[in-house]
Amino acid sequence: MNKIAIIGGTGLTSLAGVEITGTREVDTPYGSPSSALSFGRIGDKEIIFLPRHGNPHAIAPHKINYCANIHALKESGVENIIAVNAVGGITSEMRPGRIAIPEQIIDYTYNRKHTFFEDDLNEVTHIDFTNPYSTDLGKQLATACLMSGLDVFIGGVYAATQGPRLETAAEVKKLEKDGCDIVGMTGMPEAALARELDINYACLSLVVNWAAGKSDEEITMAVIEKHLDEGIGKIKLVLEEFITTF
Repeated sequence: MNKIAIIGGTGLTSLAGVEITGTREVDTPYGSPSSALSFGRIGDKEIIFLPRHGNPHAIAPHKINYCANIHALKESGVENIIAVNAVGGITSEMRPGRIAIPEQIIDYTYNRKHTFFEDDLNEVTHIDFTNPYSTDLGKQLATACLMSGLDVFIGGVYAATQGPRLETAAEVKKLEKDGCDIVGMTGMPEAALARELDINYACLSLVVNWAAGKSDEEITMAVIEKHLDEGIGKIKLVLEEFITTF
């Protein structure tokens, strides 16, 4: 396995067996990434951590500099990205606490810088985005989940919405009719930018709430944080198994 980057929130630097070797501030042609890059190592495997919302967690989904984040990882030699996402569950199987590894994504975001291919081009570039996630990485993550004894949903569609507000019940109904299983705010343009720079990219999602209208419970940060706190241990187990096995 080549150099791995994990994009996600805080807390992931405590993965078992990871020797943190340092941090580095990085500048890119697209500005500064969300945070300094943290470097770690397990045996001969180098891992880079990048909190997409910054450290502390203060950058809203629509304000993240996705281009700078992905460019900084590419320039650091990253060839594989595991993107950790907290999401809402739309379909009945996507209950809070469950892990999902989606195979498809629908982009509902707007006004985000979503490509590297727009200025000073010699020719127009179109990437194949038929399958937005790396099949091999997805299979390896699924295997890591099963080896860890965790209940994982393999497949499905991630709906990437603009945020930072949560969706209305009517919007979630539309997403479900469109074929979406989970909903989050950070899946795009992150996945497409990784493809543009030829980085393998897979999504490891943790369901932290029912999407709007799917439960009688009000969606509050307290509810989300409760399920996130309970589920982050599962995410760590998967990542540890993935890194040490593959």
